[in-house]
Amino acid sequence: MSNILDIKDLKLSFQTYRGVIEVLHGISLSIRRGERVALVGESGSGKSVTARIVLGLIQELTTARIAGNVYFDGADCLHLPASSRRALRGTEMSMIFQDPTSSLNPTFKIGGQFLDVLRRGDPKISRSAAEAKAEEILAHVAIPDPVRVLESYPFQLSGGMNQRVMIAMALVNRPKLLLADEPGTALDVTVQAQTLKLIRDLVEEVGTAVLFISHNLGVVREFADRVYVIYRGRIVEAGPTAAIFERPGHAYTRALLSAVPRITGQGLPDIAEVSDDFLAPAFVHGADAP
Repeated sequence: MSNILDIKDLKLSFQTYRGVIEVLHGISLSIRRGERVALVGESGSGKSVTARIVLGLIQELTTARIAGNVYFDGADCLHLPASSRRALRGTEMSMIFQDPTSSLNPTFKIGGQFLDVLRRGDPKISRSAAEAKAEEILAHVAIPDPVRVLESYPFQLSGGMNQRVMIAMALVNRPKLLLADEPGTALDVTVQAQTLKLIRDLVEEVGTAVLFISHNLGVVREFADRVYVIYRGRIVEAGPTAAIFERPGHAYTRALLSAVPRITGQGLPDIAEVSDDFLAPAFVHGADAP
């Protein structure tokens, strides 16, 4: 099975008043077509910034430097013209952002924003056809009154409702690659389960691949085919989900798993801020992990 996404030795640094700060130190990962891959690690480890580079939302500026390669469907995104990268967003690849409130435009109704997204995939789609598609997918993410939601502004909806709208927008054009950054953060467990089922159905139906970023390791274990563990901008472990959870090989992975809350209520160990064991070489499970 060919890869839809190949990230090779990706590096990101920023020029600051304190000097150059390197954020990503040679990230490499791949996703096969139709595969669900999770990227896990504590806050600030580099998960979201990696996804934003793939989508083209972080580009080289006077203060930012990006090195390496990001191959999407065979083309190196980092060397495509800006117009070609924009054409991929919302059609071939899309992203569910962690904070929907800052991602939706507060000055436009939800229906108008849906129309813009759908016309990226089909410029000739009529407003009535777009509304019908929007209503259908909003119903899939457990919104009971999609007509009212389409007539609403984002600030008239709750955070959980906006999260579901964002998820629906990301899925409506059936992208080849979905970047899901904490897609269930503002959702209750029932709606979160429905949403993950919708993503699974899309993977099976049209072969959409998913890069799933989450702190919820329980959801990751149920959802992902493979897992990459990231620590301080480095991939420290990679492999099939079962191997990562049942036989973690890297010290940081073991610390991360031991910090998952237990229903017993016992105290949680702290993840050390810096540990020589955490800086050990990456641990890779089996031939399936790139």
